[in-house]
Amino acid sequence: MWFNTMLLALREIRRNLLRSFLTMLGIVIGVSAVITMVTLGNGATRAVQSQIASLGSNLLMVLPGQRMGPGGGGGPAFNAGDVEAITTEIGGLKGVAPEVRSSATLVANGRNWSAGVTGSTNEWFPVANWSLAGGRLFEADEQRIGAAVCLIGATVRRELFGSADPIGEQVRLKKFSCTVVGLLAPKGQGAMGNDQDNLLVLPLTTMQRRVVGHTRVNTLLVSMTDDADPARTKASLTELMRERRKLADNEDDNFSVLDTRQIADTMSGTTQVMTMLLGAVAAVSLVVGGIGIMNIMLVSVTERTREIGVRLAIGALEREVLLQFLVEAVVLAALGGLIGIVLATAASIGLSQVMGIPYLFDPSINLLSFVFSAGIGVLFGYFPARRAARLDPIDALRHE
Repeated sequence: MWFNTMLLALREIRRNLLRSFLTMLGIVIGVSAVITMVTLGNGATRAVQSQIASLGSNLLMVLPGQRMGPGGGGGPAFNAGDVEAITTEIGGLKGVAPEVRSSATLVANGRNWSAGVTGSTNEWFPVANWSLAGGRLFEADEQRIGAAVCLIGATVRRELFGSADPIGEQVRLKKFSCTVVGLLAPKGQGAMGNDQDNLLVLPLTTMQRRVVGHTRVNTLLVSMTDDADPARTKASLTELMRERRKLADNEDDNFSVLDTRQIADTMSGTTQVMTMLLGAVAAVSLVVGGIGIMNIMLVSVTERTREIGVRLAIGALEREVLLQFLVEAVVLAALGGLIGIVLATAASIGLSQVMGIPYLFDPSINLLSFVFSAGIGVLFGYFPARRAARLDPIDALRHE
């Protein structure tokens, strides 16, 4: 019975190919939209996690004031003594690096280019997860006397020197020139959409004397060991900074300690919520596709009333007629789901490349979408099938 019912259903679908395709179209769009939205959302989440991780592993950022961005700041800056105190008084650390940031127009090889400028010590490179693509780091004497030497990122190298080797070349910024002694390995886009490779790094003393004109430090980067307790380290760091800043017990902190893992978790959670929201919105089109199947199946019942009457008159059971129409609806929905999966895979791969995020194949969302599309066929195909099965044979034979 099942085999004959399936053959009848497939024959009817093949007999009206255009109408069958248009009936499936809503399911195709719905399935492909859901899978594409979820896949891109998962890829965006992974990209955010990778970009945050590129800042440094187990990293704490100590900033003046209580907020980042516009309206932030408000607290006194740090100094070299703070770096020494953190290094000697807090255990479980890989390294501590001061960081002073600015921006400048760089001039070299007859070209101009605007880039970020960072001043720090050699500790900054492993703490901030930077590695060398060529050259060397600063020597101890260069850091102590504030020598005019620098390292550059991949973007600065490309814009100022093209494919030429920049080691030993001169780059001018502000009112002095520095010698390029190292080339940083590329990192790519940052979590905030910035180009991390558009960077020139100077010794801290050089940065303070020749670029910003003061000895203040904007940020302290603190890298913890893998087995360190982030909460305990953060609490110890907060207590130490309060002591050094002579804050009374009833005074609020005039600095912030940010854990990059918490930032990553927060941003990942945000993208996951947006993914779920977009997936839910896209799933509405599946319901619309199911309504389209029900509408076409009702029309089909009306068109085939005499055929149904003949089958019932020669002994076909109601459940056989119901099963035939139900199988037609399920086959249409399931086939639409399969086509939707293929289209979603192609769209997800293409859009991932355009958006610069990884493509992550998720078998669970593909399987769930297919099962849901078949379920839509059962749900919206049952009413037309039941209507066909309950036709009175005599009335059906009189139908014109």
